[in-house]
Amino acid sequence: MIPLPLARIAEMTSGALSGMADPRAVVRGPVVIDSRAVEPGSLFVAIKGARVDGHDFAAQAVRDGAVAVLASRPVDAPAVIVPDVAAALAELAAAQARTLPEVTVIGVTGSAGKTGTKDLLARLTGRIGATIAPVGSFNNELGHPLTVLRAGLDTRFMVLELAARNIGHIKDLTRIAPPKIGVVLNVGTAHLGVFGGKEAIAKAKGELVEALPRDGVAVLNADDPLVRGMASRTEARVTYFGQSESASVRAEGVVVDARGRASFTLRTPSGSAHVALKLIGAHAVENALAAAAAAYELGLPVATIAEELSAATPRSRWRMEVTDRPDGVTVVNDAYNANPDSMRAAFQTFDVIGRGRRRFAVIAALRELGEESGALNTELGRMAGAAGLAGLIVAGPDAEPVLQGARAAAMETAAAMESQNTFQPPRHTPRHPRPGPPRPRALPSPAPQGPGVPASGPQAPQVAGPGPQVPGAVPVSPVPGPHGQGVPGWQGAARGAAARAARWVRAADDGRARGRRRGGGAAARRVAAAW
Repeated sequence: MIPLPLARIAEMTSGALSGMADPRAVVRGPVVIDSRAVEPGSLFVAIKGARVDGHDFAAQAVRDGAVAVLASRPVDAPAVIVPDVAAALAELAAAQARTLPEVTVIGVTGSAGKTGTKDLLARLTGRIGATIAPVGSFNNELGHPLTVLRAGLDTRFMVLELAARNIGHIKDLTRIAPPKIGVVLNVGTAHLGVFGGKEAIAKAKGELVEALPRDGVAVLNADDPLVRGMASRTEARVTYFGQSESASVRAEGVVVDARGRASFTLRTPSGSAHVALKLIGAHAVENALAAAAAAYELGLPVATIAEELSAATPRSRWRMEVTDRPDGVTVVNDAYNANPDSMRAAFQTFDVIGRGRRRFAVIAALRELGEESGALNTELGRMAGAAGLAGLIVAGPDAEPVLQGARAAAMETAAAMESQNTFQPPRHTPRHPRPGPPRPRALPSPAPQGPGVPASGPQAPQVAGPGPQVPGAVPVSPVPGPHGQGVPGWQGAARGAAARAARWVRAADDGRARGRRRGGGAAARRVAAAW
């Protein structure tokens, strides 16, 4: 942050000093909304949330080193009092951004892939000059200005992620730090219930390109018709990325290896180079192309772009994190957030990584889908049921449509296999040699932030299994499949699932007891079983 005296902060935010605040005291450290992140010289922004009021932590923040508090009411600490803390935070960030005329602001938006693309692009711009980018997904009315306020006099690039939960949100964010380059990835079904349709989502995402100046650049996805249509909404020059021939920056010859990593030829107007991504999932190609197109507009050579893309590893957690445990289990954690499009990509990647192995999925019902919620969650279940899983755990509330879809798809697949007389009982691999049953292995807990896809083991018949409503519960014996002699087809699998359901109920009961001891009520939710 550029150092500022409290008097200047009060002027920028139309606030008033309070609590014996020294107008000459200088804020030099980070601007934070979490009192635990306070450092000497910080400005603590007191946000009143649904459960916690930052004003209650003002005094502690100052004791920990904060110079003052940005607050909406007097507190027991030096403060700048403003009518609306969030609005004042935005005003402060906008004022700071105006003092950095040499900074190039790049905005990234889309229904999926924003964070991954932002991380790649920040790596690329870092080859040119000092770059500021959000931590994780700081992309809303709080995270966006906090990111802008991290910029200093030496900053050359700000790579900002812009999210929208309604029409006008992105427009408001672009006023804080006006972008010179705008990247639009896709228009999907995330927050469909809030917007009411994909056309409304496209209208919201297109606010980014509308904010670009005449000498700016709109970087649009040639493979998404709704994104291509945004070209008419901007005065800026337009360039395209994608896999179609019409894209100026495109991928040719995409190949995905057994680990789910894509490689391709990066084609640009000035040449080509080979890219071998370390990122997991074929969907990472779209993110890489978007970042490459923006970096190409900044003058970065194609060879350098390819080199950086090939070396990039995930910077933000819970997005296709793949961990190989010492016992041979592979866990794929994509649990940060989800929508129908990202879940489809996750299952496609899961199929590649888990091919020839027994696989389990832990997911939850998708939210904010409006009137389409039932149908889209049923489709999610069908994706899971047709994915060749050995077990499916659906955690959390509103699981029934997912379970119905999974049940239907699993039975259809089993019936097709039976009609073709191709069903084979599970084979015991050297990892689980006879005699004796396989040793049970506990699966990792589903993350509370959103649906994820943990994976493990060697291949077994598809079974849609039970799942707890208890956040953090761990199955006590999750090895599925018909291990008895002469138990054919999905009937045996169903019996195994029913037996496991009883064990899940016991696990849930234990969770309820722990929840009561902690005073929590979430652990008392019912268990949902797919069979």
